[in-house]
Amino acid sequence: MDDPDAVPIADLVDERRYLLDLAQWMLGGAEAAESVVDETYRRWYGLPDAERRRIAPVRSWLARTAGAICLGRLASPGPDAAAPSVDPGTPPDAAEPARTTLVQEVRLVLLNALDSLSPAERAAFVLNDVFGMPSDAVADMVGRPQPECAELADRARRSLRRQRSLPTTPQEHDALARAVLQACVDEDTEQLTELLAADATAFFDGGGKVRALTRPVHGDRQVAHSLLTLLSGRPRTSLANHPVNGRTGLVARYDRQVAAVIGLDIRDHRVSQVWIILNPYKLHLWNRPSAPAEPGSPPLPAPREAHRSEQKEA
Repeated sequence: MDDPDAVPIADLVDERRYLLDLAQWMLGGAEAAESVVDETYRRWYGLPDAERRRIAPVRSWLARTAGAICLGRLASPGPDAAAPSVDPGTPPDAAEPARTTLVQEVRLVLLNALDSLSPAERAAFVLNDVFGMPSDAVADMVGRPQPECAELADRARRSLRRQRSLPTTPQEHDALARAVLQACVDEDTEQLTELLAADATAFFDGGGKVRALTRPVHGDRQVAHSLLTLLSGRPRTSLANHPVNGRTGLVARYDRQVAAVIGLDIRDHRVSQVWIILNPYKLHLWNRPSAPAEPGSPPLPAPREAHRSEQKEA
């Protein structure tokens, strides 16, 4: 007879990640999310064996339980609400890839925008828009009728839309620019698409001096594809973050010569416009003999940290 608690390791990892994502979107902190997920599994294993065997699908039960715990903490946060349930002396995983760190930074920027919402609005929006849960499941987790949950989610969307007029902070711009760099280095189409606005546009300025695209590229996937095609890994090619027009952008080098300078415009926590300068005449100042090079930049697509120099902007 099969053990009902026997689960493939891939499912175990995926399930826990899903619950951590849900809890972090709800509460906004990684430690608080870990605490919620630990409590969720404590409640699961606190059930009698016979009752656990009757629950299907298990992930839905776990998600509802985690959501209920989050709602309780949002409604009445205490001093220990965000305390991790693991040993506080446990060191972080030193092998965590840089890309994960960048994604977390961008996620925190997005989570900050949710702080202005009420607990019920935040829960309805996150469960409906971020996790795509059916309306009956959202109502069950929030504990309100479906029409009221739909109104809560709509109010949250209107509130978040009003925040679009707020200026992008340098920290947000820097985090997104570094996340774009890592997605390009990893040649990760999905991650790069996620960082772009749905109506993103890329402009290529070759000045008729190089064989570059002559028309703007529209759409997140199309822009991601065009960027990765341009920046795909080749021997002696490197990519680094660098100030561009006062904000963090990207610089691509071939044989240590600047071949492209990329500026980024951000709207609503996504990259909305990408400006790619390929015209060698406009790149002349970037390739001055006095301009400091960036030694040690490895070729694409090896993941690496962003390099910065103090060279004057063109």
